[in-house]
Amino acid sequence: MVKALANERRLQILHWLKQPRAHFPPQVEGDLVEDGVCGLFIAHKLRVSQPTASEHMRILTQAGLVRAKRIKQWTFYQRDEKRIAEVKRAFRSAW
Repeated sequence: MVKALANERRLQILHWLKQPRAHFPPQVEGDLVEDGVCGLFIAHKLRVSQPTASEHMRILTQAGLVRAKRIKQWTFYQRDEKRIAEVKRAFRSAW
């Protein structure tokens, strides 16, 4: 969890995914809110290669902060709001 949140780019991704319509263009496949944001859109917005973006998304997914969904050959990502709320509560109680 700490590793996932210790990277500025991953924090930026979480911020963008909170309001995907405000940060990403419409997609041909999948709804930005219902299905998540295509990994290629995330890579483009980060200005990194697709493999680099995939590594960031893998870490966020393993931490449970983001859910991945396959549609055709694409992977779409959305925040797991329930898990994020749990993490926030845990950090608050630790202080």
